[in-house]
Amino acid sequence: MLSRQLVRRHPAAASAVARVVGQRTYATPSGPPPKGFRMGRVPRWDDEKESTLDRAGRFFLMTEMFRGMYVALEQFFRPPYTIYYPFEKGPISPRFRGEHALRRYPSGEERCIACKLCEAVCPAQAITIEAEERADGSRRTTRYDIDMTKCIYCGFCQESCPVDAIVESPNAEYATETREELLYNKEKLLANGDKWEPELAAVIRADSPYR
Repeated sequence: MLSRQLVRRHPAAASAVARVVGQRTYATPSGPPPKGFRMGRVPRWDDEKESTLDRAGRFFLMTEMFRGMYVALEQFFRPPYTIYYPFEKGPISPRFRGEHALRRYPSGEERCIACKLCEAVCPAQAITIEAEERADGSRRTTRYDIDMTKCIYCGFCQESCPVDAIVESPNAEYATETREELLYNKEKLLANGDKWEPELAAVIRADSPYR
């Protein structure tokens, strides 16, 4: 649509523009193509049509059905790609980060020295630690809580611990029915450490050359 101002101020120019716009122009070259120019073959719709014989063979011989049955039989005799979980379990990497645990020394003493590095480094602020001084001047934890609903399993707590006290075990099966069961205290974490100590020691040894 021509501008109203153009029509009002310059009627002659407006009529010329209207004539040009009314003509259809195409961006196609005129004249013969240049020397050495190759034009591709233009496909025809007739080339894509299926012949009557092909359609009859596909209908009566049911080639598509036999092709599907062949694929099904081929997959039937191949070994399965899945496992029967939970009766079968796949391999777990030594760096797998699962349920948290607090470890002890072989003597039974707690490893945690209440340095609170794990509490400070936790990006989700899921760890709460309270400590008191022992008779010999060292510190011990009186409270070590982890809110598992906040934990993002980044592994920073395990990386920052100087004595390998707080670790993430290879256990991935700790689903609960209530939220309160995911609020771990010190006793729960120590119980996890006692339960998974052989696996935790083996995992730490396997990963030690890379740290």
